Amino acid sequence: MIAWSRVRASDRTRSEAKQMIEMSFAKALRRIRNGLQDKPVNWVVTGSLSFALQGVPVTPNDIDLQTDLAGALAIEQYLSKYTVRKVKFSTTEKIRSHFGELDINGVKVEIMGDVQKRQEDGSWEKPVDLAQHKQYVEFRGMMIPVLALEYEYEAYTKLGRFEKAAMLKEAIKSRRDGVV
Repeated sequence: MIAWSRVRASDRTRSEAKQMIEMSFAKALRRIRNGLQDKPVNWVVTGSLSFALQGVPVTPNDIDLQTDLAGALAIEQYLSKYTVRKVKFSTTEKIRSHFGELDINGVKVEIMGDVQKRQEDGSWEKPVDLAQHKQYVEFRGMMIPVLALEYEYEAYTKLGRFEKAAMLKEAIKSRRDGVV
């Protein structure tokens, strides 16, 4: 996977990577942004769509929104006509959050509030301070909040998702080297 990422990253500009995002995702993202614009919700796009928006050559599977508990409930309220799964507390062995799901014209949108990852000692880390890791990217005339790739790399490493972490590390290196 690393070799493929390195080759693809050297062949694409950030603009080309953003063009890989399907129109259905762009339309869903616009609905989200318009529905939350000027609302008191601290949110970011994370996961594969965030990577693509930041120039990583990946094809998004869904839209992941990360926020705090109040934000998760507010997103559910502001975008209520798209609700598939109401926000409720959910946990796995490695991660927990207040989780909900939307379907915006066939695009799966996952809402995650107060995400916490399990630490090596078994305790749970504090929820992510989004403001500390939030960046904005321009996409089709919209300013979209995303989590910094450096933070995403650390998060995937903590979750033991080493293949994705390696892909992100390569993208960060390529960006610093002026390739992406």
